[in-house]
Amino acid sequence: MDIENFTPGHYEENCGYKYFVPQKINTVWQWNLPEINQLLEKAAIKLGELNSFSKLVPNIDLFIQMHVTKEAVISSRIEGTRTQIDEALMPEEEINEERRNDWKEVNNYISAINEAIAQLERLPISSRLIRNTHSMLLQDVRGQYKMPGEYRTSQNWIGGASIADARYIPPHHSLLNDLMGDLENFINSETQIPDLIKVAIIHYQFETIHPFLDGNGRIGRLLITLYLVSKGILDKPLLYLSAFFEKNKSLYYQNLAEVKENGAMVQWIKFFLVGVQQTSCEAVDTLSQVIKFKEETENQIRTHFGRRASNAVILFHNLLKRPATSIEQVMEKCELSYKSANDLVKDFVKINILEETTGQSRNRFFRMKPYLEIFRG
Repeated sequence: MDIENFTPGHYEENCGYKYFVPQKINTVWQWNLPEINQLLEKAAIKLGELNSFSKLVPNIDLFIQMHVTKEAVISSRIEGTRTQIDEALMPEEEINEERRNDWKEVNNYISAINEAIAQLERLPISSRLIRNTHSMLLQDVRGQYKMPGEYRTSQNWIGGASIADARYIPPHHSLLNDLMGDLENFINSETQIPDLIKVAIIHYQFETIHPFLDGNGRIGRLLITLYLVSKGILDKPLLYLSAFFEKNKSLYYQNLAEVKENGAMVQWIKFFLVGVQQTSCEAVDTLSQVIKFKEETENQIRTHFGRRASNAVILFHNLLKRPATSIEQVMEKCELSYKSANDLVKDFVKINILEETTGQSRNRFFRMKPYLEIFRG
């Protein structure tokens, strides 16, 4: 398949509307474009720097969950949710009732990401893994009646009030098993194509097939990270492109559409590689800020906490994983009485590590604002 002269597919008609049938992609790909090779080299270098840097970070797993949470918030926001990163960390009962559906969708996505990464240890990226992840994503939320964990058995469309004025109509559901089988074979093939170009094509193809009734965008974006981890390009799931796609939202959708309409695979791949390069740089910067914050805070703890420093470090390390807590959670994590846990939290508030968020005298909840600000960018 020649990337420069890509034939994206064709239209077929059914019951008065035309749906798009994408070209299958499990084939040999080739190109002769210096600009793609140059962008590929830059993106690969920056991604390699991120992976190498992550290996040097002590206790890197302390910070992984916040990267996952940020991805869940941003990827869900692209689909219309309004939950902020600090809200995503709060218990459901602390969320305003009108925002709880959004909160639940984001937290479902956090669970789905974590489970998908864990399943990579025993499963290849496959229809089974994709459907399992989708099932978790739509559990008990607005899309719960849209066939969670199953490929659609009816026609869907994107944009427009009805299929008659839709902006894009994906392939008919009778073609899904064949198309998803081709995609799965391509994902797991040993085709001699650089992985960053391969995953750009994978993302485009998944979004074009749109195999689910809901949740396609989030699953499609997650596939990028899953692929990079499954291939050992990333040791840890630290790269997520949703922030880049959200920042350049109109370009993101335009470039995907241009591939379908005009075969502009070259432009899509260039856009994707720029995203990998920029996002890798930003992830390294975030990790650098996190390490500095960790060192400075641990020094504060050693200076201010005296005999309680060991409990303070335990609490702080738990907050690096999840920077929001209640007194009851501190009691459990640090194995303290209520009074000791309350006093410890008071001292964290005093030196501006924690701040109280509810304004209540009971059922108080606290967040580690300086840390959250790093991830908010």
